Amino acid sequence: MVTSPDSACRETYQGDEALAGLLKKHQAHLSVNALTELLPGIGAAPAGERPEAWVDLVAENPSPALVAQLQAFRREKESRESETRTPPIAARLTLLREALKRQGLDGFVIGRADAHQGEYVPKNAERLAYVSGFTGSAGMAVVLLEKAAIFVDGRYTIQVKDQVDPSFYIYRHLVTEPADAYIAAELKPGQKMGFDPKLFTPDQAERFRTAARRAGAELVAVARNPVDEIWAARPADPISPVLPHDMKFAGEGSAEKRRRLAARLKADGKAAAIISGPDSLCWLLNIRGADVPRTPFALGFAVLHDDARVDLYMDRRKLTPSALTHLGNEVAVASPDAFEGGLAALGATKANVAIDAATASEWVYDKLSRSGAKVAVGECICALPKAAKNAVEVQGSRNAHARDGASVARYLAWLAGRAPRGGLKEIDASDRLAAFRRGNEHFRNLSFDSISAAGPNGAICHYHAMPETQREIPVNSLYLIDSGGQYLDGTTDITRTVAVGSPTQEMKECFTRVLKGHIALGTARFPRGTTGSALDALARKPLWDVGLDYDHGTGHGVGSYLSVHEGPQRISKVPNRTPLEPGMIVSNEPGYYKEGEFGIRIENLVVVREVKDQPGWLEFETLTLAPIDLNAIEKSLLTTEETAWLNAYHARVRAALAPQLSGDDLAWLQQATRAI
Repeated sequence: MVTSPDSACRETYQGDEALAGLLKKHQAHLSVNALTELLPGIGAAPAGERPEAWVDLVAENPSPALVAQLQAFRREKESRESETRTPPIAARLTLLREALKRQGLDGFVIGRADAHQGEYVPKNAERLAYVSGFTGSAGMAVVLLEKAAIFVDGRYTIQVKDQVDPSFYIYRHLVTEPADAYIAAELKPGQKMGFDPKLFTPDQAERFRTAARRAGAELVAVARNPVDEIWAARPADPISPVLPHDMKFAGEGSAEKRRRLAARLKADGKAAAIISGPDSLCWLLNIRGADVPRTPFALGFAVLHDDARVDLYMDRRKLTPSALTHLGNEVAVASPDAFEGGLAALGATKANVAIDAATASEWVYDKLSRSGAKVAVGECICALPKAAKNAVEVQGSRNAHARDGASVARYLAWLAGRAPRGGLKEIDASDRLAAFRRGNEHFRNLSFDSISAAGPNGAICHYHAMPETQREIPVNSLYLIDSGGQYLDGTTDITRTVAVGSPTQEMKECFTRVLKGHIALGTARFPRGTTGSALDALARKPLWDVGLDYDHGTGHGVGSYLSVHEGPQRISKVPNRTPLEPGMIVSNEPGYYKEGEFGIRIENLVVVREVKDQPGWLEFETLTLAPIDLNAIEKSLLTTEETAWLNAYHARVRAALAPQLSGDDLAWLQQATRAI
């Protein structure tokens, strides 16, 4: 790993010959020409907390002189590139419709996911944002030759109206007014609706196909995505360093994981499994990357064979020497372009192949089926082993949350003094929290872009403050901060809603009902085999009692230095067939949102564990350690048991965080965790 001096950012490029000499001296992995070819991919990867990390792809232990020249080389090359002016949305839609006509299409379905069906995607997969302006993490659009519709879920019903012009798109709810219903209603007999088979699952494709048939139309899989065709200066595939994930954090070696899962494949009569989810791929091989924002994914595909061998389809230039050594001889690395041939080879042997219903695309299913494979669509073979954390991962999460909680406490102490004075803006507030986290041991990144939401912005569930839209945090209001960190030993995610000044009685009553639901879920005991869906109503009942609710899930799975949103477990109204198992980490985050006024969410992460004195029963251990704002509580609404839980939780928070704090921060913690 390399740390570049500040002077490296200012040094003048000395020319290709000088750089070539430095590369030769350091026995670098790349020549100047190869480095030039690599730059578009480097530029397409998120900068992250170490913008100079890409230097690891060039040479091991580079000198400050080489780092400086590599940085200067990159600036020189990128400055020469002509600046492409991005046309407005109206022009993009016109270009898209012209491209559809050239392909003989009457419409096109545009999703938000990438080829791995992921929530966190590289820059060049942000097709929905390019054609609509919508930047949320979930959504879809159907563009016809004369009209278009955009579909978002309950988290984004406010945001979509701010970002997407209603003269170009009508708004629809992704769940209650889905895209397939729109297709069935709007297509005419004989028309053709296009879609990119690499960007949708077989189940999604079948829903679109059925909808088109209902209209007497046809669904057509395109070989060339028309959005990519009209996208001005579309970014390249990202290239970021892939590094081994140390055993002291993983708790189990990759070889052991592969042998364990290969035995399952063989027992199930399957020759191979396609690993299409980047979280599964990184977990299985104990590697981490930085191809997408805030999440340590190395994008690629893999085939796990029943003898524990793996074919890894990934740009070899991303693999550092330490990663190649770590992967060893049982992992064969091939170009992503060779993936299609690998699928065909499986089909040629008439192999029984497992694919993941959630992350494998219609394209993967089609290539396997057409080449002769017997395709079994189901849950990824890595999903449950990855979700049920081992003892090392659970302890690592506890450790990460203790350090993270101290940073949150320092932040809340600072906020308590600063916010009531007025003039504090949302971005300045979240930047301060990020600064507190950066000093922590094992910190690598934030786990997502913080949601720093003042007053009415708190009612936008996944609000993201921008310089041109951010608000000052008003006095006598609620401020919501949802944030987290990526640590080598764990991923954190916490939401606190803070009373700035004196909240209204309505705010306090709503906050307390959210807290009651949080406590009810956090203290639940349930028999083995219980799903998160069966527990969801516990968190909602105090709100339901007075006719209130929230339009998002109550809990999502969380990875171990992986994705902050991880399946297959979740706690939601939406039916889920995955029982909660010991070691699974999920969030507990009920909320309430009053549009145009305020938002409330209280989020802790919890881990499922066995009840010691009750065999066959499970419960939650709360991992997150940070005060819950006592000033926002209407005490009369809490039962004796709820008050006891809050006092016990705060005593635990105080015991864990006090040794890490001092001075004014410690004094604030003592007051913030006082018994009530």
